[in-house]
Amino acid sequence: MTLTVERLVRIAMANPINAEITSRLPSLGLNQCMLTAGCLFQSVWNHQSSLPSAWGVKDYDVFYFDNDLSWEAENEVINSAQDLFQDLEVSIEIKNQARVHLWYNQRFGRYYPQLQSAKDGIDRYLIAGTCIGLDAETGEVYAPYGLADIEQGVLRMNPKNPQPDLFDQKAKSYQARWPWLKIMETNDR
Repeated sequence: MTLTVERLVRIAMANPINAEITSRLPSLGLNQCMLTAGCLFQSVWNHQSSLPSAWGVKDYDVFYFDNDLSWEAENEVINSAQDLFQDLEVSIEIKNQARVHLWYNQRFGRYYPQLQSAKDGIDRYLIAGTCIGLDAETGEVYAPYGLADIEQGVLRMNPKNPQPDLFDQKAKSYQARWPWLKIMETNDR
């Protein structure tokens, strides 16, 4: 059965943490607020592996975009989110994508461009198929590379963020949890 947007959302929302986060996020009033990353695509891999929907999900990522580039503004959002989600007892990482370029180089030792939207942050994931976000307000799924790679368990480097060493680390960490995933070399299509 082909992985459609509707099927992705249904599988992702089978994880009750995803469902709770998306139902509560709008109350924060954040611009371009998206649930993103592993909590979405790993739900699909878990479904295909007959594992519990939240198995292997290390944290739940939320991106938003606010032109206030101060740490104080982002920290206020982080604290509000901690209060909102404290009963869920999971790690929720909330990041203003407008600020990432300010700290990324210092933290990871690599250049990071100034982004123009929350979707730009999703576009920078190391693995193309994992570039997936769910808009908390509209329910719209953003998946610039489509859903076929996630459905087929294909891990290929994101051409918008080609970092072979980091790609290899990330892909191998996924493959260690879901051994059936296939890591594609950069020249494989």
